[in-house]
Amino acid sequence: MDTNILLKSGTNEVEILEFVVGGNRYGINVAKVEEIIGDCEIKTVPNTKPYVEGVFRRRGKIYTAINLANYLGLKGEYSKDIFLITYFNKTYAAFRVDGVCTIHHLSWTDIQEPDRVLMGEQAGMITGIAKMEDNGMILILDFEKMLFDINPETGIDETTVKPVKNNGHAGQPILIAEDSALLRKMIVDCLERAGFKEIVSTLNGQEAWDLLQKYKVSGLKGKVSCVITDIEMPQMDGLTLTRKIKEDPELSSLPVVIFSSIIDDATSVKCTQMGANAQLSKPDIVRLVDCIDELMRG
Repeated sequence: MDTNILLKSGTNEVEILEFVVGGNRYGINVAKVEEIIGDCEIKTVPNTKPYVEGVFRRRGKIYTAINLANYLGLKGEYSKDIFLITYFNKTYAAFRVDGVCTIHHLSWTDIQEPDRVLMGEQAGMITGIAKMEDNGMILILDFEKMLFDINPETGIDETTVKPVKNNGHAGQPILIAEDSALLRKMIVDCLERAGFKEIVSTLNGQEAWDLLQKYKVSGLKGKVSCVITDIEMPQMDGLTLTRKIKEDPELSSLPVVIFSSIIDDATSVKCTQMGANAQLSKPDIVRLVDCIDELMRG
């Protein structure tokens, strides 16, 4: 699948693949999807979680087969085998779904943050809600959290982070834009473990941008020294946030590090085009800490 159409120039657009599980409409960023396949021979693996069907081999790679209906606590209506083959967080996986619908070209402004109170436990599985022209909604699932639930090694490992030596800039404030509650907490915990003391986290690029505009009123000094941003976020994505920061005369010198699960060669080029000082792939938190340390020293 061509996953690099709309993220070319920080236009705040995204392609969402709509699929169905248990009669409900869900979505995933096309950038995470390699292909859609049908039947495959799955080998069961003992002592795995109930929503892990097993593994299969395809084109020289081993994929973990995950039953999305079981994970979400729904009753699947499988008329045939359909798997979304994905690659993100440096991990290959296959998600079984009931059916695949279409690809939607959307602006991130069309995708809203889920209401954590109203949605209860389901909110932790969802990173955004896309309102469609047919008055329906597509729930954007947190696939990174799913992988972490299955195998914590795919997530950020706080124990690998060591305190930064001679950290004279520990008190300089860092601004984070990350929509996943799980990953946001992990990043903050790791930075604090490394010795950084002043960390402000926001839920998306728009919140981070609004905060930067507020800081500009009384001067940036002492308020923000570095920005860490994800790419995929409701309201404003990380590429657009980076572009806006670098185009703003008062903010352009602010170091920006893009920390995303969909970093590859093509996306790295786009990050550089937007002016990012560095782009790193999740879950490499050690490299992120080292990068922040180097940028803030500079």
